[in-house]
This record gives sequence, structure tokens and C-alpha cells, in this order.
Amino acid sequence: MTLTPTERTTPHRKRERVSYELAAAHAILDEALHCHVGMVVDGEPRVLPTLHARLGDTLYLHGSTGAGAMLAARGEGLPVCVTVTHLDALVLARSWAHHSVNYRSVVVHGRAHLVTGADEKWRALEAFVDKVGHGRAADSRAPSLKELAETAVLALTLREASVKARVGGVKDDEEDLALPHWAGVLPLRVTPGVAEPDAGVTAPVPAYLSPQRSVWLDAPTLRGEHVELSALDMSHVDGLFAAVADPEVYRYLPRPLPTTRDEMAGQVAQALRQWQRGERVPFVQRCTRTGEIVGTTSFYRPDETLRSVEIGFTMLARDRWRTGVNAESKRLLLRHAFETLGAVRVTWQTDTRNERSQRAIERLGATREGVLRRHRELPDGTWGDSVLYALTDEQWKMVACLA
Repeated sequence: MTLTPTERTTPHRKRERVSYELAAAHAILDEALHCHVGMVVDGEPRVLPTLHARLGDTLYLHGSTGAGAMLAARGEGLPVCVTVTHLDALVLARSWAHHSVNYRSVVVHGRAHLVTGADEKWRALEAFVDKVGHGRAADSRAPSLKELAETAVLALTLREASVKARVGGVKDDEEDLALPHWAGVLPLRVTPGVAEPDAGVTAPVPAYLSPQRSVWLDAPTLRGEHVELSALDMSHVDGLFAAVADPEVYRYLPRPLPTTRDEMAGQVAQALRQWQRGERVPFVQRCTRTGEIVGTTSFYRPDETLRSVEIGFTMLARDRWRTGVNAESKRLLLRHAFETLGAVRVTWQTDTRNERSQRAIERLGATREGVLRRHRELPDGTWGDSVLYALTDEQWKMVACLA
């Protein structure tokens, strides 16, 4: 389905970049989290940023009932121009004149009307909330009558609109191609950061706030007889600080003992940043009987191409040592790696001085492959050696049969 060009939606230059495909306009509007609304209020031009949501061919704009623009939209409606732009890349040319950007944009003209029907207003507000994550509206409190009265929604029909976009690379003049200047495209992406729960939140981070990625970067819940592993998040900081902020737990670890909750929060935040970068998949360990946090462990360096992953960053409360919790955690991770991910190799690294850890890894059936000398910097500034262990998929078949 296409839109009908009008004088206001027909550009005077770069016409080859313009499209009137309604589906393209929908996609750009749906991807954007905010828009800008231009209008004239009391004889003065205004451009305001606001939230928007689309239901069918109607674009809804969020606002306050006390705002002048919302009051002006009563009756015959308020003439507006709504714009959304996604900046996809910087295009660096050899000459100033041909520097550009790759982008996708939508411009919508029309009269925005104040939504007065209760059902339509409710659907629009629900769409605003669900835009941050599918299912968020059901996962949060609905507005009270007072909040509904304080919130205004404008509706604008997507009838007079156009899409404009630039894609591709550098378009230098031929005579400039021999110039010794770097030219090319720098892609730009909007990526979510690490979710940071409010004080007192104990619920896990919802799935809709976690980016979609390879199954190798998933942290599914893995449950055994003694321990349950699930995705680590910032709500676990207090429990981890109580469980593992122990000099003996950190004795051979290449990171300093956290002496405050904030220091533990910093270590958890670092783990989540590594997860976001695809370097690590952190789990929290809980006692299946009490639900108490007893430690943390991780997959490290997951490599889907080589089908290998490392188990590391393990910290377990000292009162859980020699209780079977650590061994069961490792078996849960091994089963997930070999039987779900299809790994062919799982590795461990442990300090050469940590004989207790080495014996535990060997009891799992892993093979000692060698020593990595001066492998990692320790908290005191010295360099330590690590023992490298590995378990292959063929070994796992035998280990799993004996378990």
C-alpha cells in the first residue's frame, strides 16, 4: 500500500531518496522510541520531543493535559508535522562536500486530534508502555483515574506522509578518488545498556529487556537437586555480597575482595557488561531448598564457530564447599554446553596454587592440558600462572554415563 504524494511531501531535491510505501513508514515509526512534533502555538513555532506509538494507520502522541499544544488540539485539531529519524552511519568522503550520513526518516503532516474516548485512550497508553518491551504493560501497574485525567493523547492519521532514506557508501567525485585521504562508512547503532534495577527490586530482569542473541549467550535456568543456576543481574548484589565476600573465596581470584556492597555491585556490573559484549554468560547460584544465593559462575569466551566455551568466574560461599553444590553446578553447565549448545570442547583455568580447584575439575573427568605461564595479573600487581583443563564431547559421553 502506498501513500499519495502531496505538495508538502514532495521534496525539491534528492527525490530519488523518497518513498511513499506505507509499510516502510510503519517500520521506521515502530523502531523509533521517540519523535519530534512541530506546531504553531499562540503564534509561535514549537518543536517538542515526545513519545509515540502506532496502532494501524493512526499515530498516537503522548502529552500532558495541561500543555498548550494539547489544549489547542481540541475541536478541529492542531496542525502538526511529526518527524522520526534513524541515523545509521556516518559517510566520510575524500572531500568536505560529499560527507554525508546514511539515515531513514519519516515526515507526517496532518491535524492531530485529542483522544477523548476512554477505550481508544486506554489502548494508546497501553501501546506506549508496550513499546519499551512487549508485555511491559501487563508487567506493571495500570494508571489510576487521576493519572488518566492528567495524561493527554493526540491521534494523527497516517495519510500525508513520506519516507526519505540514504543508504550506501561514499560518492566522491572521480577526480578526488586518487586523494590520499581515508574514506568510508562508520556504522552507528543504538544498543541497550545493562539493566539497573531500582533499590529493593528482587524480580529478575524481564526477558523483553534482554537483547535477542545467539543461544550461546543465553543464560537459561538450570536446576539440580542442590543448586539452581539462573541469569545474574544487579538485584543479586546484596545476596552475593553476603555469600562470597570472604577472603578465602577470593584467595586465588584475579580480582580484589569486595569490602563494600558498592564494590560487589561494580563486579556484577562488569560481568553484565561482558555479557552484553558477548564475552561471558554469568549465572547466579541458589540453594534449591531455601532459595538463598550461594555464589556465581559463568560461561566464558563462548565461541559458536569453534563450538567451545570455558567455565570460570566461579565463587561459592565457603559453607557450601564440599557439599556437592560446586560439582552439581559444573555438571549442569556441562550438560547444557554439550547437549544443548552442541559444544565439542569445554575448558577451565585455575591458579596453579589452587589445588582444591584442580582436584575438583579432575573429578569431573577433565584432562590437564598444561600451564599458562604469567597468564593473569593478580590484585597485588604480580603475575600468576594458570592450569588449563579441558573436557571434550567424547569424554562427556563417558562422564555422563557414569554420573
